[in-house]
Amino acid sequence: MKNFAKVLIFSVLVLGLFTLFSTKYIPPINPAPPPVEEKLDLGAMSMDDYTALGEKIYNGKGTCTLCHNPVVKRAPLLERLAAEIDSRLKDPRYKGKAKNSEEYILESMAEPSAYVVVGFGVSGTNDTQSPMPVISGGAIGLSDVEMGAITAFLQKSAGVEITVKIPTGQSAAKAGSADAAQAAAPPPPAATAQEALAKYTCSACHKTTKEAPNPGIAPDLTKTGAARGPMYIVKSIVDPKAEIAKGFAPMMPDTYKNQMTAGELELIVSYLMGFK
Repeated sequence: MKNFAKVLIFSVLVLGLFTLFSTKYIPPINPAPPPVEEKLDLGAMSMDDYTALGEKIYNGKGTCTLCHNPVVKRAPLLERLAAEIDSRLKDPRYKGKAKNSEEYILESMAEPSAYVVVGFGVSGTNDTQSPMPVISGGAIGLSDVEMGAITAFLQKSAGVEITVKIPTGQSAAKAGSADAAQAAAPPPPAATAQEALAKYTCSACHKTTKEAPNPGIAPDLTKTGAARGPMYIVKSIVDPKAEIAKGFAPMMPDTYKNQMTAGELELIVSYLMGFK
């Protein structure tokens, strides 16, 4: 009878603590209204419109600025990328098939490890493996139209000739009205912890699985949950500058609190707490 009472008290205590954590530390989920449909007539779109669309996707749905920005410095800056393609194509380390800037930029979104800038590869791979997720699939899932728009935007940013063609006729029809309507909308919420980690490119700086090499740029997340607990993980994501882990630079973006849904946050916390 005493053992039963102990188990009952322990269960009530755990349930109470979890309820407190869920209500106080995980933000309430306030479903956002459906994205406003953008009337994109690809056949009538000017190149200025197409590059503007690419800029929207680059800063929004593509989540490119999470790593490619001068503050975080988790990935190379891309403003001059299209003007630097020739040297990359001639580099013996290049493993892709591109012949020009358009092909290279498109290839880099679908096969990020075709070329890895020195110093930005996954730790322990000698810069042969990129931490960048494949954004043509997975949680981000850009379409051909969207990747073409980003390519045009990057070519314009670098001041080189824009070689991307705006989809017209049959190619525009293939893109589908849904593609066009959602082109600049944010990516859908991740359904699993793995999708959430990939969507926010956590593995670019953190070790997120036991099997993966440790990039060494930020704390090992396979040890954080057990060592610090769920409340610390939540605070580190929504307010990363509140406490900087010893030995690491304060480079984590403080924008996740605005970009990450409460559901995604809960998935990540639960996943990291699963490590022993």
